[in-house]
Amino acid sequence: MTTNVLRVKGAVRRFGDSHALAGVSIHVEAGERVALLGPNGAGKTTLIRSIAGLSRLDAGTITISGAPADVASRSRLGLVPQELAIHDLLTAEENLRLVGRLHGVTGSALRDRVAEALEWTGLTPRKGDLAKTFSGGMKRRLNIACGVLHEPDLLLLDEPTVGVDPQSRERIREMLAGLHARGMAVLLTTHMMDEAAQQIDRVIIIDHGSVIANGTLDSLINEHFGSKRRMKVAPATSPLPGGWTAHGSSMWRDLESVSDAVGVLTDLQQAGTSIEGLEVEAPTLQDVFIHLTGRDLRE
Repeated sequence: MTTNVLRVKGAVRRFGDSHALAGVSIHVEAGERVALLGPNGAGKTTLIRSIAGLSRLDAGTITISGAPADVASRSRLGLVPQELAIHDLLTAEENLRLVGRLHGVTGSALRDRVAEALEWTGLTPRKGDLAKTFSGGMKRRLNIACGVLHEPDLLLLDEPTVGVDPQSRERIREMLAGLHARGMAVLLTTHMMDEAAQQIDRVIIIDHGSVIANGTLDSLINEHFGSKRRMKVAPATSPLPGGWTAHGSSMWRDLESVSDAVGVLTDLQQAGTSIEGLEVEAPTLQDVFIHLTGRDLRE
């Protein structure tokens, strides 16, 4: 039997006449990795802040590891905000030691956890350097380490790889995989759909303050796209038969199922079109997201 480390029920948050949250109910199980997705202004940040105790709800309840959300139960949460929560004028080691003490970690336990965190983030060689001298990726890694030094049951993680280079992004992915291996639950917000698809067990999509989708990626794709697939070709010669759409240097065409690919290839052959590359793709998390929230830009 699984155990909830987080349960939000009927969360409402109003700002004047508008609802940032309009009755949101979500849960996260022990050890589960959940992506919380939504367009700008959908209510993600308000929900995360409410869970962390940084914003009050007008209605609804939050339960953490079976207890009502309060100072004591929220000590089992780790929070890594998008805005860096590290001190530039402290070293990496000093940042970690400060956060540990604030969470009541002392003595040999603090020393061991700081050393482990520095090794885990790849910052051991720079442990005595001021954080202000670090690159963006190094600061992000230190930010995450500060959020988990007290070994929480659930980590609230807001855009952990925004603005970092590919090497740091890969290191952060490895770090998060390590947290999952330890059994830590993660509630992740991100705009990077490919990252979310690779790192999560379940997806929650909210828009206009309400949950509009909740399930595994495979179940959401099956629910909204069924057996539909997309064929992508890089044609060497034209013309192409009708039904194709240009996407960069490639041409795409939607298929009702994989079996339709044979007929499409026959049409290309009969049209005298030769192709240099061919790929049949399943719908992605981004496809699901756009399908549910629309293509209009949100500011």
